Amino acid sequence: MPVNRSLISPTSSALLESALRDKLLRRSETTGSLGELEPLAVRLGLMQNTLKPRLREPQVVLFASDHGLAVDGLNRPHQRSTREQVLQLLSAQLPVAVFARIQGMELSVVDCGVAETLLPHDRLLMRKIAHGTRNARVGPAMSTDQAHAAIRAGMEIGDALRGNLVACAGIGVGSHESAALVLSRLSDSSIRELLIEGPQMNQDDLAHLMAVVQGAQGRHRDTSDPVEVLAAFGGFEIAMMVGVMLVSASKRHLVMVDGMAACAALMVASRIAPPVTDYCVFCRSHSHQGLDQALGLFRASALLELGMESTDGTGATVAWPLVRAAAALLTEVAEGEDPGPSRPVAMTTGEIPLAPPGEDATRPGPLDAPDVPL
Repeated sequence: MPVNRSLISPTSSALLESALRDKLLRRSETTGSLGELEPLAVRLGLMQNTLKPRLREPQVVLFASDHGLAVDGLNRPHQRSTREQVLQLLSAQLPVAVFARIQGMELSVVDCGVAETLLPHDRLLMRKIAHGTRNARVGPAMSTDQAHAAIRAGMEIGDALRGNLVACAGIGVGSHESAALVLSRLSDSSIRELLIEGPQMNQDDLAHLMAVVQGAQGRHRDTSDPVEVLAAFGGFEIAMMVGVMLVSASKRHLVMVDGMAACAALMVASRIAPPVTDYCVFCRSHSHQGLDQALGLFRASALLELGMESTDGTGATVAWPLVRAAAALLTEVAEGEDPGPSRPVAMTTGEIPLAPPGEDATRPGPLDAPDVPL
């Protein structure tokens, strides 16, 4: 399923943005200023190309894969295996699963490349490319064909998801290091700054991590194409999130980006189709200092800062009510107020076509153009 980068439209519209800000200004006369909710509401209106953004059937999708770099001893103290993390997610033993349920978000887990075999489950999507990636320090983590296959699998997942909001996060032993390598190469940023957990991080542990990742960097020092970088450093979960993000943006759907692996996926996706970042908001489930650096690459901050140390995806489930509240600023009509149009008059008279009620404002046709062969 190839994707045409031209199907991902920038959200910028001076006319619509002005109308959204005017609407919020009128609301503020009775509600008062609502701070950061207001620019978030404007972004949601621009994403959906409407004065009345609506979010429906929110999805949380966690992508799981093992990484060959783990053979070099990347396991942190008390870190659970990837298989154990998946099983705990499916049995609602982790906060992200509980929070998703109570917030009305549908949670799915994708087996992108877990080293062990998992039994079928109604919330587990079997999309295994291989039983983990190879060690990027001694060769490519995956072949280019595998990288393309994983991106295509993610596109298929994204196209099948219900609703118009997806929160993406990756899990797996070695996922953080793999993501840091991808981000470092594509942004030319310091790998050390992406790896360091904070001032209290054990310096011996950091030195060992640096030796491992610098070995991987040296092995692939001449690689720069985004998909080739992805193949060189892994992982399968990052590649599948690339596909989901590209398809979601092509439908003008909101993408909640949570964690280092999701940031790496967005970096790759943005190299394929730069406007994809217009459709993203950022969450965090960790106070990891390296994540500050990753968010800085997108000139972004997380919706909430709670100092959590939990499975990626948790931050998205906690931030979802904030996003829903921002949309409600524009959509929920105050008693006695004229509901008004869903778009500025100029837009309803020819600038941008209207969608049927309940459908996306500008959903493109099938993703069948050959602009980015995957």
